[in-house]
Amino acid sequence: MTTIDQPAIDRPMIDQPAQGRAADILARLDRLPGTRHVWMLITLLSLGGMFELYDLFMTAYVVPGLMKAGLLTNVSVSIFTGPALFVAATFTGLFIGTCGFGYVADKYGRRTIFTYSMLWYSAATLVMAFQDTGLGVSLWRLIASIGIGVELVTIDTYVAELVPKSIRGRAFAFNQAVMFSVVPIVAFVAYKLVPISPFGFDGWRWVVLIGSTGALFVWFIRRAVPESPRWLINQGRLDEAEAVTSSIEAKVRDDLHGAPLPIPGNHSTEKAEPRGRLGEIFAPRYRSRTFMLMVFQFFQTFGFYGFAAWVPTLIAQQTGINLAASLLYSFIIAIANPFGPLLAMTFADKFERKWQLVGAACCIGTFGMLFSFQSAMPLLILFGVLITLSNNVLSYSFHNYQAELFPARIRARAVGFTYSLSRLSAVFASFIIGFFLQTAGTKGVFGLIAVAMIVVVVAIAGWGPRTLDRELEEISR
Repeated sequence: MTTIDQPAIDRPMIDQPAQGRAADILARLDRLPGTRHVWMLITLLSLGGMFELYDLFMTAYVVPGLMKAGLLTNVSVSIFTGPALFVAATFTGLFIGTCGFGYVADKYGRRTIFTYSMLWYSAATLVMAFQDTGLGVSLWRLIASIGIGVELVTIDTYVAELVPKSIRGRAFAFNQAVMFSVVPIVAFVAYKLVPISPFGFDGWRWVVLIGSTGALFVWFIRRAVPESPRWLINQGRLDEAEAVTSSIEAKVRDDLHGAPLPIPGNHSTEKAEPRGRLGEIFAPRYRSRTFMLMVFQFFQTFGFYGFAAWVPTLIAQQTGINLAASLLYSFIIAIANPFGPLLAMTFADKFERKWQLVGAACCIGTFGMLFSFQSAMPLLILFGVLITLSNNVLSYSFHNYQAELFPARIRARAVGFTYSLSRLSAVFASFIIGFFLQTAGTKGVFGLIAVAMIVVVVAIAGWGPRTLDRELEEISR
C-alpha cells in the first residue's frame, strides 16, 4: 500500500499485484478531502439529474392541463382511466427502466449510461409534447420514463463510487438538493402556463417542452465527469482507473494550492469481476439486505409519491378551490423541496443512515395525518411543507443507503431491482390513492400513508445494516 503522498508517476506500476493496485487506488480515492473539484463533480452529476426530476415531477402538474384539454377524459387501459392512466404510464416506464435495464450501467459503465439515458428521456419527452391523443401522450410518457428509470439508478451508483467515504452522506444530500431545486421551478412554470395557451399552444405542452432541454447539456457534462474508477477496476482496466484517480488527485492538489494530500491507509477490495449476476443479491451474504430494500421500496412510494404526485388534487379536495388556486398553493409547498436535503447536510455524515430513514418515515406519517385534518390554507401549507421536507430527507437517505449495500459488480443491478419495487407499487398506488380519495377523502389517503410508513420503519430498523463512514468494499463484504 502507498504510505506517502507522491505523484502517480512515481508509483510502482509493474510487478504490483492487481489486488494491491486496486486497493491502492481505492485508498487514494477515499482519503481525498472534499475540495472544490470533488464538489464540482457532484454538482455536474446533480445537474444532469435535475432535468430528470423536472421530467418526473411534472407528472402532478401537467395532469390538470391534460384534463382541461380533454386528452385524459375518456381514455382508459384496463383498470386505469383518466389521470391514473398517465400516472401509471409514468411509473410503469420507471419500473421497466430500473428493473429491466438497471444492469446496463454495470455492463457499459456509469458515464456512458448517464449520458445516453439522459438523451433517451429528453428525446421521448420532446415527442410527447406534440401528441394529440390521450393514448399517445401516455405511450410516450411510458417511453420517456424508461430512460428516467435508468438515469435514477446510474446517478446513485455514480455518486456513491466517485466520492470519498467521509463526505458520502453530504454528497448525496447535496445531490438531492440540487436535483429537487427543480421541483418548485416546474411547479411555478405549470402554475403560469398550464391554465393558458401561449401562441395557441397548450400550456401543458410548453411545460413538457422545457423538460426536454436537458439534452443540450449532455455533451458538456460528459466531457467534465470521468468514469468511475471502481467500475474500471472491476473491468480489469487498472491503468485507466489509475489515470482517472491521478487526474482527480492533481485537481484536488490544485485546490489545496500544492499542500500534501492525506496519507492513504489500508483499504478493502472486492472480487474483481467485469459483470456480476442478479442472482447474487439473493445469495446468503446479501439476501436480508435485498428483502429489506424490497419491502422498503414497495411501501415508501405510498408516502413519497402519494403526496408529491397528488398534491394539487389533495389540496383541491380538501378546500374545494379551483385549478389555478390549487396549482399556486402546490407551488408554495414545492418551494420546500430543496431545503430537506440541505437540512440533511448538517447531519448526513453524523448519524447512521438507517435511523435517518426511520425518523423521516415517522415524520411523514405524523405530518400527513395532521394535514388531513386541516381546512385553513395556512395550516395546509405548513403541514404540506413539513411532509415535503420529510419526504426529501427520506429520499436523500435511501438513495445513499441503497447504493452502499452491494458490491460494484452488481451495484446498479441490485439498486435497479430493489428500486423497481417502488416503481411497481407506484403504478398501483396511483389507482389505490385515487380510490381512497373518492371513497374516504384525504383522511383515508393519509391513513393509508401512515400504515405504509409503519411498515417502512419496521423493515429498516429491523434489518438495515450499518454504513456510516465505512468503505463501500467493507460494507459489501
